[in-house]
Amino acid sequence: MGIGSHKERPIKPVEPTGELDTAGHINRFLEAARKIPPAHRQPGTAGRLLFAMDATMSRQPTWDRACQIQSQMFLETEKVGGLCVQLAFFRGLNELKTSHWVGAPKELARLMTSVRCRGGFTQIERMLRHTLKETRRQPVQAVVYVGDCVEENPDALCVLAGELGMMKTPLFLFHEGQDPIAALAFREMARLSGGAYAPFDASSPSQLADLLRAVAVYAAGGHKALLGMDKARLGSARVLIGQIRKGPSSTGDAK
Repeated sequence: MGIGSHKERPIKPVEPTGELDTAGHINRFLEAARKIPPAHRQPGTAGRLLFAMDATMSRQPTWDRACQIQSQMFLETEKVGGLCVQLAFFRGLNELKTSHWVGAPKELARLMTSVRCRGGFTQIERMLRHTLKETRRQPVQAVVYVGDCVEENPDALCVLAGELGMMKTPLFLFHEGQDPIAALAFREMARLSGGAYAPFDASSPSQLADLLRAVAVYAAGGHKALLGMDKARLGSARVLIGQIRKGPSSTGDAK
């Protein structure tokens, strides 16, 4: 099965409650998250990473670069148990598509190069709901999201990120550009999910490559495998390690 239209019940908008803006609510949520054991995968099975991207028109240059470097994600994970990846992207006015789970870099490259970006608004909420559905079906060890802006209710996105944190599925949010609203939302989503936030410069493909390699190793072998990566290959990804150490128990914004 190739990439097909995402068939899911219509998404009802999440009404903001105001509770997420209070320190007490967040602290109670994080305290509950600390008590939940981390998700495990069956021995001998590959880690699962959901690779989600904003495919609206402004993202075409970065999409092309990601297509070129994504195979490095697989190569870094061969020694720590391998990796299966699902591609998810949104574009247009109401289009969210997902692929089947693939375990070969050539197959993921074929899927990615068949995609063309189109104008539209962000649909991060729909992407997060799909991620929760996949995680309930079978644990997902990590989620990568690459985007440049947020055109939705940040509180609603944080609620869903928190649900992923409760399920021990961290979000790794890679922010292209300098949109301040997106930066605030992505940082909080990373914190609540136990993941990490990292801005990157679209003019430097090696920077994004470093970040993707590190998350792939984490998905395949956990934090121990990430710490075991050769320092020379970590590059820009060193900042991720510090954030993952904090995980959802941190009460401050990810730095």
